[in-house]
Amino acid sequence: MNKDKFTIVDEQRSPWLTIILLAWPILIEQILTSLVQAVDTAMVGSMGAIATASISISQSPNMLINGVIMALGVGFTSMIARSVGANDMNRARLLVRQAILTVFSLGIPLTILCFSLARKIPIWMGGAPEILDSAETYNRIIALSLCFRCLTMVLTSIYRGYGDSKTPMKVNVMVNLLNVVGNFLMIFPTRELTVLGFRFTMFGFGWGVAGAAVSTSLSSTLGAMILLIRCFTVKSEMRISVRDGFAPNWKELKTVVRLGLPAMLQRFAMSSASIIVTSTVASLGTVAVAAQSLAGTAESLSFMPGFAFGTAITTLFGQSLGAGRPDMAHDFLIRTIKIGTVVMAFMTCVLFFGSELIMGIFTPDAEVIRHGSVLLKILAIIQIPQMIAFCISGALQGAGDTKTPLYVALISMWGVRILGVLLFVRVLHLGLYSVCVAMCTDNVVRCLLFILQYKRGKWKTMKA
Repeated sequence: MNKDKFTIVDEQRSPWLTIILLAWPILIEQILTSLVQAVDTAMVGSMGAIATASISISQSPNMLINGVIMALGVGFTSMIARSVGANDMNRARLLVRQAILTVFSLGIPLTILCFSLARKIPIWMGGAPEILDSAETYNRIIALSLCFRCLTMVLTSIYRGYGDSKTPMKVNVMVNLLNVVGNFLMIFPTRELTVLGFRFTMFGFGWGVAGAAVSTSLSSTLGAMILLIRCFTVKSEMRISVRDGFAPNWKELKTVVRLGLPAMLQRFAMSSASIIVTSTVASLGTVAVAAQSLAGTAESLSFMPGFAFGTAITTLFGQSLGAGRPDMAHDFLIRTIKIGTVVMAFMTCVLFFGSELIMGIFTPDAEVIRHGSVLLKILAIIQIPQMIAFCISGALQGAGDTKTPLYVALISMWGVRILGVLLFVRVLHLGLYSVCVAMCTDNVVRCLLFILQYKRGKWKTMKA
């Protein structure tokens, strides 16, 4: 890790350069990952709306379960960033070992739970009868890799908290590329292909939706193992050893829970809200579910850069406060928002003016393209407010304030998005587009709430 370590406590370096050096690997990772996932989605979408709905119907519940461990990553990121900023590397190494212990302790029971509920989940989500069998198969296979996917998420957070954003970028891009190759081989049957005028037979397993699940599980497991092995083998001040012991350190774990529990509840609030939204959209039909899912995937091409800046500022904020420099932390946030605004303004234009072209990449279904392109145009208008919310939320989490994002999520997701969706669809019967309007309103309200809370300045006295 040492060659990629990026400690921000260096006033000889330009703050703009500091932000870019830390953020660009995250940005490249998110963009490439989103592009690869878009190809992944397009492969599944080529099998039709039923195949797409079979996978998308359970995405929100699966994200809810993943969020339990992802939230712990928030706590570890903040604590490790603070430790690195204070040059307390012994504590940082201890936290890495505690993170690995925690992931396996919680990941194994969650794997069993997800496997057991593989068919129940799409039923609870209101999935149509024709998608239940394939949705069950997909969920069972995906469940087998849950522990490793969670390990990847937590270790990625740890590397970034340390200041190494390049290693997660390399590993996650590799994982997604392998997933695409795996999908190409496992989803489609053996068929005749023509490339540059040459016709040849391409081998394929022809497993359909199940093939997409196998490819995702195998590639994510490999990525997790690479990150884990590097923790033990790469020479650096963050290298850990089995000899150091993995017994629970209850003092540190108590702090992780204190920071992670609000983040966990936040993800629960957001994911459960998404479940209600998805189940409400499911009442509008399979085409509506597919259009919303594909539009959301397409939007990820634009909001992932905003997410990358929010992730970078978590490290910058945490290390600055660990060094006793709240003024530097604030300066990093303002500069990051300025850079992010330029990037997201460009992505807004891409999303709005290229909506039909983008949707056409994902699916050949004309109805899904028509509805999805309208959703993308609506979603384009909230890219900058969404990025600002990501950045301020990341800053507060880097400071150890995980309660504010929870409160904001409860107010915006449940008080705006859910009430709006239920009112528009269930009561006023305004259809699919009104769902997107409620989602956009939620993001604007969330941005305003974060700005107001940040200005109160309580983050300056937070402990991690």
